[in-house]
Amino acid sequence: MGRYILKRIFWLIPVVLGVTILIFTIMYFIPGDPVKMMLGPDSTAEQMDAKRQDLGLDDPYLVRLGKFVGGIVLHFDFGESWVYHTPVTTELMHRLPRTLTIAVICILMQIIIGIPLGIIAAVNHNGWGDRISMFIALFGISMPNFWIALMLVLFFSLKLGWLPPYGIGGLEYYILPCIANAFPCIATQARQTRSSMLEVIRSDYITTARAKGMSEMRILLKHALPNALLPVITVIGNGMGMMLAGTVVIESIFSIPGVGMYLVGGINTRDYNIVQSSVIFLALAFTLVMLLVDLAYAFIDPRIKGQFAGTKRRKQNA
Repeated sequence: MGRYILKRIFWLIPVVLGVTILIFTIMYFIPGDPVKMMLGPDSTAEQMDAKRQDLGLDDPYLVRLGKFVGGIVLHFDFGESWVYHTPVTTELMHRLPRTLTIAVICILMQIIIGIPLGIIAAVNHNGWGDRISMFIALFGISMPNFWIALMLVLFFSLKLGWLPPYGIGGLEYYILPCIANAFPCIATQARQTRSSMLEVIRSDYITTARAKGMSEMRILLKHALPNALLPVITVIGNGMGMMLAGTVVIESIFSIPGVGMYLVGGINTRDYNIVQSSVIFLALAFTLVMLLVDLAYAFIDPRIKGQFAGTKRRKQNA
């Protein structure tokens, strides 16, 4: 089991390094001149050349890439914002808790709402429970989160006046953003849970359990749900990635000063350090979530434990 965990942890290194190189390469070759945007159209060629030299933008690709990766690996330094003149690492660490708060609340909503919806749909296959659950799921998958966010603001903020439409403060400020961000993932979770549960409850051992007189609730919770959990956990992990990506849109709509809004501001001003660092932070958060998903696989599925235990025994016998 320890070898499995170490293997998954070591896999994080090439993934994060690959994301770092990829986003740096994209920003290097993207059209546009950030210096011209910073200095304005009235700046002279000499001023722009001096600014490029000051920022190191006139260095070759490999030199700039080496400095950027070296600063991150050796000093955990993502550079300084060209527009705000503040350390990017400090800004990201200040904004990251807000983004993670939205993502964690959304993942809890996905689990608490999506899984029961899928179980209800599977147990009441082709019945009213199935149809209502799948209608909700179909609606959630079809509607983009920014449209849901705007409709929620129009109804609950402007029409009813129950919740704040934007900004950051107490818990009430997170309700609308989290509902809008989580709704598509709740729908995906419900569909996957329904599919997994239908496959399991048609198995022979479930039929045998019913023949022995076990209650339906005990069959579902003790036998069916544990055996349907692997694909359900996969969707939970992927949902975390979708929610982290969704914060880029949601934070902009609700004016929440998180990593997503910071990233959008960096894109608009062509502040490469902000864009690159924000993407790397989000990628790192997602890889850590997928690490937890892999560890959950190992604890739930005895075949993974058996695989690594069998490999260890074969090496000892050899």
